[in-house]
Formats: sequence, structure tokens, C-alpha cells
Amino acid sequence: MSTYVLVHGAWHTGAEFEPVAAPIRAAGHQVHTPTIKGNRPGDPKTTGLKAAIQSIADYLAENDLKDVILLGHSYGGMVITGVADLAPERIRRLVYWNAFVPNNGECLNDMVPPHYIGLFDAIAAERGDGSVVLPFPIWREAFINDADLETAQRAYDVLNPHPLATFTDRIALKTNPAEMPLAKSYINCTEDVAMPHSHPWHPRLSEKLGLFRLVQVPGSHELCFSDPARLAKAIMEAGRD
Repeated sequence: MSTYVLVHGAWHTGAEFEPVAAPIRAAGHQVHTPTIKGNRPGDPKTTGLKAAIQSIADYLAENDLKDVILLGHSYGGMVITGVADLAPERIRRLVYWNAFVPNNGECLNDMVPPHYIGLFDAIAAERGDGSVVLPFPIWREAFINDADLETAQRAYDVLNPHPLATFTDRIALKTNPAEMPLAKSYINCTEDVAMPHSHPWHPRLSEKLGLFRLVQVPGSHELCFSDPARLAKAIMEAGRD
């Protein structure tokens, strides 16, 4: 039996990973689905990246979790990289699912196309509370293009405003991911166009891990909604040893 900790991406909470966790638990594993600080109900939308990372490091410590397979989705890649730098002794393997892979001093916005940065800045300025949301047309076409409209709308309705500071804060690492002496995997959903294929998740970001296991699976950036069982299988392949 393995222990998986699934760390969600921007606009999500851990609850959205529960349909993915169920098949992994059914296979005999322990699965945790925490919510990152900044995405919990009532959290201030001024939360920064350092506090977000610390919240997951604290979760591992408070639950005395060891030998963990720590997965991060999208923005969650920023978080798990920071957690691995803080508490490598608790982690067996890092798994990035269509996730950002930062080196020391990088922020998430360094790894996205310029049009996203402009969009997020404009939305945050309009909202005025430090948060950013995704317009539904972008969500539908770029993030969950493998689902029917009803599934896409139902998923969109559970998203929550996300702290923009976690996109602009620069991560402070003692060790870059490629030099971390931890096993690593990268799950790449091949129909994911949240990052355009001219500016891809894999290999552009995955290769920053150095030595890693690649698991490719059909699906969009939000496979957790469109086919959670398929994603669960990919996660277990990524974390199998």
C-alpha cells in the first residue's frame, strides 16, 4: 500500500480530487486530498505562494505522513516543488500532472503565454480583492475540451476565485527540481491545450525535472472531471515504485 497526497490546481479545492481518489483507494492505497491555503472557504485572496506551500508542508507534518507520493496538478506543481524543498524526508516520489515545474526564483507567470498574464491582471484589477477567475469560454475550450457541455458547466460551477499573488510570487528553493534526489514522474494529458501546443507542458516543463518517468494519457487539463477513473490509473502508473 502506498500513500498518495493529491494537490489540486488553481481555482480548485481538494474536494474535486475525491472522484479520482476513490479508485486509488479501491486499489488498496491511502489517499489524501488537502486544500491549499488561499483556496479554502473564507481564506483571504491575498494569500501568497510561500503560505500556500507551507500549508501543504504543514498538512504532511500534522498527519505524520511519510514515504508519500506527492502529486501536483497545474499550479499545484509550484506547491509540491516547494514542499519537496522544505520536507524531502517525507516524500518518496513527486508526480506532476500537466503541472508547472519551477526553478529557484521563477514564478508561475514566467511559464505561461503573455496573453494569460494580461488577462489575469485585468480580471484581478476589475475584481479588486486580489483574486482571479477564469472566464467560462476559456475554461470550456482550453481546459476541459474533452467533456460535454453539461460536465464542463457543472465543473465550472464548483471553481473558486484564486489568489493572483500565487502566480506572481517567485519561489525560493535551496535545490532545483532536477537536482532533487527524489524520484519524479510527469503525467501528460495529450489533448491539454490550457498551454498551447506551441508552448507545451511536455517536454518544455517536464524536462526541468531531470530524470523522470513519463506517463501519457488521452485527455484535457481537467481530466479529474471528464474521466476521473482514467486519471486515477495514470496516477498509479506514475507512482507504482
